[in-house]
Amino acid sequence: MSEGRPVIGICTALARARWGVWERDAALLAYSYIAAIQRAGGLAVMIPPDGSFEGDGDQVLDLLDGLILAGGNDIDPACYGADPHPETEHTVPERDRSELALARRAVERDLPVLGICRGMQLINVAFGGTLRQHLPEELGHEEHRRTPGSFEGSDHDVHLERGSLAAQAAGEVLHTTMSHHHQGVASLGDGLKVTGISVIDDLPEAIEAPGRRFVLGVQWHPEADERSRIVAALVEEARQYRDAARARGNGAAAYRTARGSA
Repeated sequence: MSEGRPVIGICTALARARWGVWERDAALLAYSYIAAIQRAGGLAVMIPPDGSFEGDGDQVLDLLDGLILAGGNDIDPACYGADPHPETEHTVPERDRSELALARRAVERDLPVLGICRGMQLINVAFGGTLRQHLPEELGHEEHRRTPGSFEGSDHDVHLERGSLAAQAAGEVLHTTMSHHHQGVASLGDGLKVTGISVIDDLPEAIEAPGRRFVLGVQWHPEADERSRIVAALVEEARQYRDAARARGNGAAAYRTARGSA
C-alpha cells in the first residue's frame, strides 16, 4: 500500500523581489504552482538554479518522484543556436543551464516530467528543438498573450490528439486553456511529438515523448485553472513511479527510507 505524498520538485525563477522593507534577489515561484501540487496530493519542493546540476543532476533528482518545469522568462536563444530577437528579454542563462541539465537527466531516468509554458519550450530545447521568438510578429495577433501579467480573458481551446498523454491528462480532446506566452515551438526536438494544437492558428500547444513514462509539455498554465487535471496527472504518475521504485528498492522513496533509518 502506498504511503505518504509523492515529492514533486518544481524549478524556480531568479528575480528581484520586494517583501516588507527588503528588496533582494530571490528564488521565485507563483504560489499557484504550489497550491496545484498540494491540491493533487503532492509534496512540493522548490528547486532554485544550481550550477552543480550541470555535472550531477542526480543529487536532487534522487530526492524526487516527479519534476515540474515552471513558466517564466524567455530562454536564452544561445541554448538552441539562435541570435536573440529584439522582443526576447530578461533571459537568465544560469537558470536555463540548470533546468536543461535536470530535464535531460530526468528523462534519462524516466522520472515523470511536466513542462508548463516556458517549461514546454525548455523540454523542446532539451531534446534539440528550437523556438519561435516572437509569435505576434509571425502570426499577426496577440491571442496567446492577450493581457500581459494576467490570465483574465485568456481562455482559448486546444485540440488534443485522441489517445495521447496530453488528452489522457486533460481528460478530453478539446481542452479550454489559460494562455500567456509570446514564444513557441519552431523545429521539434528529436523523439518528441506534437499532440496538441491551438484552434486559433494550429500553433503546437502540447508535446510529449512517446515511449517514456511521462514527459509532457503544455504551452498553457494548468496551475492557474482549478478545474484542470494536468498537474494531478503528473502527481499521480509520480505516485506510481514512487511505488514502483520502492518495490525495486531504489529511487526517492528508498533513499528517504534509508535516510530515516540511518
